[in-house]
Amino acid sequence: MPELDLPPLPSPAEIQVGLHWLDLLGVGAFAMSGALLGVRKRFDLFGVIVLGCVTAVGGGAIRDTLTGQTPPLFLRDETYLWVALFGAALAFSFGERLARFERAMSVFDTVGLGLFAASGALGAIKIGLGPLGVVFAGMLSGVGGGIVRDLIANEVPEVMYRREQLYATAAAAGAGIVWLLHTRQAQWHLGTLEIQLLGAATVMLLRWISRRGWVKLPVRRLPEG
Repeated sequence: MPELDLPPLPSPAEIQVGLHWLDLLGVGAFAMSGALLGVRKRFDLFGVIVLGCVTAVGGGAIRDTLTGQTPPLFLRDETYLWVALFGAALAFSFGERLARFERAMSVFDTVGLGLFAASGALGAIKIGLGPLGVVFAGMLSGVGGGIVRDLIANEVPEVMYRREQLYATAAAAGAGIVWLLHTRQAQWHLGTLEIQLLGAATVMLLRWISRRGWVKLPVRRLPEG
């Protein structure tokens, strides 16, 4: 039987570089989504850029503060801040055109959500938080920027009512998977990178399922009058 000439698997360093680029894509998508909200609200250039940058790096800043990693990553590696600034400026300049690519931006947004939630959970594990603390830190890492964005724009945070598309719930589930896999790390011979990828993949899968309309969170309605 002839041997298959398969390409070599990427090394851990190459995978880490790939994750870094995906992380930056997520930051850019977060920045553009926040900036587009500012454009719709008729903010000026400064307001749009501030809203975009807060959306992009706010969750990571909350994550780093909760896990004791100061100063936050976007100040230690200004690449994140430059990407956020570029994404916000792009949305201000080409807002109408970018709105047509909302589906593609949503993909990057989901990737960023998954990676941020997983990295936030790993950071919480490093400082010894319990399962609930890990889930909370991971979820807040993913959705924190969006919450601050909506509060600045005088909106009810979308994570509180967007039941049709799991968002905060997906981030929390991904963080929970990270904690669960960490407790079995030695038994299942998992590395930190594999745990992060599996946690992020959980978030992306749940987002995809909810977009198909297969899962919705229940809403309790009280009788009027």
